[in-house]
Amino acid sequence: MDSLLRIIGNSAAVLGILICLVAGVSRLLGDFYLFGFETGAFFSGGIALMVMACLVKLQLLAVRK
Repeated sequence: MDSLLRIIGNSAAVLGILICLVAGVSRLLGDFYLFGFETGAFFSGGIALMVMACLVKLQLLAVRK
């Protein structure tokens, strides 16, 4: 179970960082929309994934003790 949570946490963190980077670069290049959605929506989704990764990692720390 620990290894599954670790994989989920790492995957969510990497995916969230990549989504935030794509949204940020797209917005810096002057595009307001990406794939038909606002870049702010992608950025918020990336932040949500990173928060989920933090909560999963926190759960792993809490279970160990």
